[in-house]
Amino acid sequence: MVYSIDQTHHPDLRSWVESANQKGTDFPIQNLPFGVFHRQGDSGTPSIGAAIGDQILDLAVVGRAGLLQDLPDSLQAACRASTLNPLMALGRWASSALRTRLSELLRVDGQKPPTDSQILVPMAEAVMQLPCHIGDYTDFYASIFHATNVGKLFRPDNPLLPNYKYVPVGYHGRASSIVVSGTALRRPNGQRKRPGEAAPSFGPARLLDYEVEVGFFIGKGNELGRPVAIAQAEEHIFGLCLVNDWSARDIQAWEYQPLGPFLGKSFATSVSPWVVTLEALAPFRCPAFTRPEGDPPPLPYLRSPQDTEWGGIALTVEVWLQSVQMRDQGIEPIRLSQATFQQMYWTLAQMLTHHTSNGCNMRPGDLLASGTVSGPEDVSKGSLLEISQRGAKTIDLPTGEKRTFLAEGDEVILRAYCEKGDYPRIGLGACRGIMLPIE
Repeated sequence: MVYSIDQTHHPDLRSWVESANQKGTDFPIQNLPFGVFHRQGDSGTPSIGAAIGDQILDLAVVGRAGLLQDLPDSLQAACRASTLNPLMALGRWASSALRTRLSELLRVDGQKPPTDSQILVPMAEAVMQLPCHIGDYTDFYASIFHATNVGKLFRPDNPLLPNYKYVPVGYHGRASSIVVSGTALRRPNGQRKRPGEAAPSFGPARLLDYEVEVGFFIGKGNELGRPVAIAQAEEHIFGLCLVNDWSARDIQAWEYQPLGPFLGKSFATSVSPWVVTLEALAPFRCPAFTRPEGDPPPLPYLRSPQDTEWGGIALTVEVWLQSVQMRDQGIEPIRLSQATFQQMYWTLAQMLTHHTSNGCNMRPGDLLASGTVSGPEDVSKGSLLEISQRGAKTIDLPTGEKRTFLAEGDEVILRAYCEKGDYPRIGLGACRGIMLPIE
């Protein structure tokens, strides 16, 4: 794992794209995340772009302008693709080299294009797509605080199962129902059984929830039967996004035993459109979560000095909510929670290493998610299941409405960002989703 800080991270670096220099933007020149988009009204092939302020740098146009000629042919070809998969497949060297070249082009003394070049597309005029073809999706359970909070609701005397502190727990999710931020969703149907009912009934989920998670995309894959050692794990990670693991709690509670999540999860998963590379996050790396005294150390295959020292990310994760009435009255979304990704019990490298430890092969574009990011305080709980204590407590909205779980028309907005010293804020953008009325 390499966490080098270079000229692309310099706090004084500025861009000729003025919106990238504004305080509080998620996308300063020090970030340059990648995504896939097409221009409004254009139904043609999508393009790969890099976010810069409130603009998108169209890499296809950049390439046609001859501004990427000094890059290897394979990397230039990947920039002309309609998904990020070819770029991901090349490995970390490729994203690092491309990010460095784009930083050179976009800085104040860089090669500013003619005003009519169409090299930039305003974000307001772009339609974002899923960043890549996601062949497989795995969801982990890496927050010990979330696992403990949920465990207390269902097993007060034994909240954590014996394996939790030894193995990064996860399950294989449904890749076909992953949607990009902004996609409207419908409340799923399924079997529900309330306490005291003799038999289940079938109908719309009553206890609809979100889970705020950090996702990470696989770059270079591994061969079937060849595990990824923890010392090399991050060389296989392309970058991070936000994930909303929508959850129908009543369906989930009835169906999950004995095999785990199924229809209560597979109806939809939302992801943010921009993928922030590990290179951009180098200044914000930190030690992995310090396990409490008495907890077992990770087994040797899940342990390395580098991951212990630098496996954490000082990333703040937030959840915001806005109801229909709030929108109608012009009331801004309210923040429901704020937690730090630094407190996850398992690191990205540990999750990936364990996933491949049996020889499971990863492919470029596969998505792994952290599980709900929660902390030990009430303000850091990353799901309504935890905040409402399984429906026992209500959340008061500015309109006088109350919530225990989501209602039709509620919009959930996830945000995440890194801040440290003089370094500009690096954001992951937003992951939005809104619940449509039941048909």
